[in-house]
This record gives sequence, structure tokens and C-alpha cells, in this order.
Amino acid sequence: MTTIRNGSRILTVSMFLWLCTASNLVTAEDPNLNAADGYNPEALKSGRVDPSLHLQQGSNQLEAQKINPVIYKATGFGNTFMVITDEGNVIIDTSLPGMAVKHKSLLNAVNDGPIHSIIITHGHGDHTGGVALWREPETKVIAQQNMVEFLRYQKRLKGLFIQRNSAQFGFDLTSTSSSAASESSGVNMLPNTLFDKRLNFTLGQEKFEVLHTPAETYDALTVWMPEHKAAFVGDLFYRSFPNIYTLRGTKPRWALDYIDSINQVLALGPEILLPSHGEPILGNENINAEMTRYRDAIQYVHDETVKGMNEGRDVYSLMREIKLPKALDVGEAYGWVSWSVRGIYEGYMGWFDGDPVSMYAQSPQSIYADLVTLAGGAEKVISLAEQHLNEGDSVKALLLIEAAMATEPDNQAVLSMRLQILRVMRKASGNLNESGWLNHGIKQTQQKLSFSDDTRRK
Repeated sequence: MTTIRNGSRILTVSMFLWLCTASNLVTAEDPNLNAADGYNPEALKSGRVDPSLHLQQGSNQLEAQKINPVIYKATGFGNTFMVITDEGNVIIDTSLPGMAVKHKSLLNAVNDGPIHSIIITHGHGDHTGGVALWREPETKVIAQQNMVEFLRYQKRLKGLFIQRNSAQFGFDLTSTSSSAASESSGVNMLPNTLFDKRLNFTLGQEKFEVLHTPAETYDALTVWMPEHKAAFVGDLFYRSFPNIYTLRGTKPRWALDYIDSINQVLALGPEILLPSHGEPILGNENINAEMTRYRDAIQYVHDETVKGMNEGRDVYSLMREIKLPKALDVGEAYGWVSWSVRGIYEGYMGWFDGDPVSMYAQSPQSIYADLVTLAGGAEKVISLAEQHLNEGDSVKALLLIEAAMATEPDNQAVLSMRLQILRVMRKASGNLNESGWLNHGIKQTQQKLSFSDDTRRK
């Protein structure tokens, strides 16, 4: 008999709107990104990027990975876990839609029993993409109650998220299949069992404790199996400084939530840590070492940012100056410290920086054309940008070219210099999200160059 005991309260949802904003992510590389310059789009060869954070992760997996006698993993950009019980199986996260079919095949080859429950660690598309595929008529789809508003929020901004996901992850901006793919699944995508702080249940001989552990999202949860000392932590931990701010945009992510949630998991004394990106960590000593360093890195960046704010420092100075000490250097293959500094700063204080000019609707870019004219025209700016690029200051070079583009947006020389700068920056990148946005800028510039060239021919 299956018993469900809720440490707080259970809510049943009949219907609410759902959009899987990442539903059109692809596992194949864009051939346009493998240009003659030899660039690897995700900078995997840099040695600083964990392959688990790459969209093709798990594409060559031939059989499910056995973690212990009841826990199995299908690997992807978003892992899928299956827990086997004699009263039905439990699926924890379901990866992207494009990976879900393979994951289901791999895990069904181990055990194709009925699916009693699907537990979603949070409402991002690389965790929810296969819900409709796995779900059976009697399946409980379990999520933390904040997922209701989180899914509504994603739907509210679905047009923007489709554009931002397209830019960051590199799939075609002109595709129309992303919304159709998610909406075709309808109500089968929706959780039907929500909880507040804690949900406990026993299935067969296996005990599950589902805990609210907010971090990357407000609805994030951890699944704890006390008999196995196994913690499924979603995106609470992966092998990079976390995306406390993500470039594609999201609601504020609170650094102190990460810290509190990590402490909650550490207090359980796990022997198996199962993140949704990457490989399991085995042994309590190893888990404590990895997660403590991760937690302390987040704490350090938070505290240094708050200290600088209280000293009246501006956000850009703090972005440049705050660096992880060597003992806390967890890498920046996915999240980046400087983005997190700004995310923390503006999460606390909002967009106004205390400068009177920032109160008004005119953007800094609105005077770029005037400054370029005063400098003597776009050619002068290109020359100065090239000088900075040759001296290794590609960011300053890019800023100058952005000013020149405000004056002469179709100038071939300006566009060519922008393309050169972006390619230099892309080649040096060891961060997947940075390289994604650089790729986006390169594509845009190439399109403008092509359009401008065609226009001149006519």
C-alpha cells in the first residue's frame, strides 16, 4: 500500500498554463558555428568547461547508468533519474524534450514498470521536457507549489524567452516549433500534486522525503532517500560557479537561498549526491568538500558585493574587482562571478545607481552618434578600437565599435571590425553562456554584413 504523508500541505491543481521555454533546444551543433577558424562553440577544449554543461552531453550513452540497486541515471543536459520500487517507479526530472525519448528508452530497458510518480526539481525546460512522455493516467506529478507562478511567469514572457534561449543556446531564431512543441502536450505537462515545505511518502520499501530548497528558482526542491543517503539536488550544485544571474534573464536568484539550501542538504549527511547536470558524487567526505567549497564561494561573492555596496562602490567596479580566492575557485564554465556580482547588487537595490542622469529615459547609447562625430567619424573610432584589440582590451574595443554602429549601422568597415572583435572574444571564452551570446552577436553581424553587401550590389 502506498502512503503519502505531507509535512505541510498538499495542493491539487486541475489546470494552469504551461510553457516549456527551452523546448526547442537542440543537441546537434549548428554547422555555422564550426567555422574555418576551428572554434568549438562551447569551448570544451579549453579544459575549463565541464562536458556535463554541454547540450550534447549523453548523446552517446548506450545504457542507463546504475548508481545503486534501485537508482539509475540517463545522462543529458538535464539528467533523468529512475528509482525502482515494487509498487511502481519514480522518475526524478525528465530532461529536454529532444532527449526525453532516449532517456525513457534507456531507463525502460532496466525496468519498464508503471510510473507511480514524477518529481520535478524545478520548472525549467531541461527538467520538465519529458513529463508528458513519462506520464501515465495514474501518475502523480510532484512539484513545489511556487512552480504555479513560475510557469505562469514563463508563459507571460514566452516571446522574450524564446528569443533569449535562441541566442544563448544557439538554435535558430526563426524557428516556430518551440511553442507548438510544448503546447501540444497540453495538460499532460502539468503537475497535479504540489507541496509547501516538505512532502514525505513511502512506495514499496523506499522512503522519499521531498524538501523545498530554493536556489536557482523559488520552486526548487531536493529529493532525499534516507535509507540510501541519496540526495537528488537538481541545479543546487553543478561544476561551475552557479548562474546567480543568467544572461537569458529570470527573476532574481538570491545567493543566501543557495547557501541555506546547501546547508540543509549537508545536514542530511548524504553519501550519494545526484545533481541534474553532471555525474554523481559518492562518499560523504567528498560531498562535504565539494558542496562546502561551492557554498563558501557563493558566500564570499555575496559578502564582498554587500561590503562594496555599503562602501558606496559602483557595480562595475565590483564586477571587475571581485574574484574568487584560489581556495574557493570552483570555475566559471557556466555561471560567472561578475554577472553574479551585478545580479546580487541589483537584486538588493534595483536598477538605479545613484547617478542623477540614470533617472531619465535617454540611454547612454543615445549620445554615441554625437561622440563619434566629435571624434572625427567612424574611421577614427575603428582605428582606436583596433588599437585596443591589439593591446588585448577586446571589451573596450567592442564598446567603441558599438558607438560607431550607432552612427553608421550599415558601415562595412564598422561591421567587419565588430565581427573581428567578437571572434577574438569567442576564441578566448571558456564560459558556455558567454560563448553562446558571442555566437549570437557574430551571427547578427554576419547577417548585417550580408544584407549591407546585397544592398550595395543593387
